[in-house]
Amino acid sequence: MSGRVFPGVRLDEQELAGRFGVSRTPVREALKQLSATGLVVLRAHKGAVVTPMTTGVLSELFEALAELEATCSRLAAEKMTGAERRDLEAVHREVGSLVRNGNPDEYHLANIRFHDQIYRGSHNAFLAETTVALRRRLSPFSRAQFRNLGRMARSFAEHDQIVTAIVRGDGDAAFRAMRAHLATVEHAFGDYLAEEGLAAKALLVAERR
Repeated sequence: MSGRVFPGVRLDEQELAGRFGVSRTPVREALKQLSATGLVVLRAHKGAVVTPMTTGVLSELFEALAELEATCSRLAAEKMTGAERRDLEAVHREVGSLVRNGNPDEYHLANIRFHDQIYRGSHNAFLAETTVALRRRLSPFSRAQFRNLGRMARSFAEHDQIVTAIVRGDGDAAFRAMRAHLATVEHAFGDYLAEEGLAAKALLVAERR
């Protein structure tokens, strides 16, 4: 989920067991649980690998997440209690304070709390559970966007539109604002990949010189 182990990398049971000082049995069980979440693929006679990702698959996942989160936002605008709306505003202010801090990892964690608040506010446990599961699968990719210059400030501004709509009880506006927000998340991740690719090429050229 942190992105430290890249998609397509093989996960060796024996190596993992040695690293964590356990037998292979709990490692095998952990890999099965990761497979159930979609983060790992188990292949017969070949072991486990971190789920490979193509641009097309990522686009489909982000599209699905946008629709789920937008629906959560619409229901939150319609169903949240006064106390829940105030809690959402408080979390939103906390996220805003981290923009000035400039730490992308801290902002990512606060961002998760912000979105979780909206999921719970939908008062639809199945929808919230489904949305969380998909968001976890995309976590390594969504967190990378915050390393883009200025992305945290733009993310907070997008959150502000979502919060305003929810607090006002405007379900349609909340739906549109969240869906637009997730579209920019996907684009921001694409920009991050492009920048990383250019940096890698520049490093390769420098090493050749």
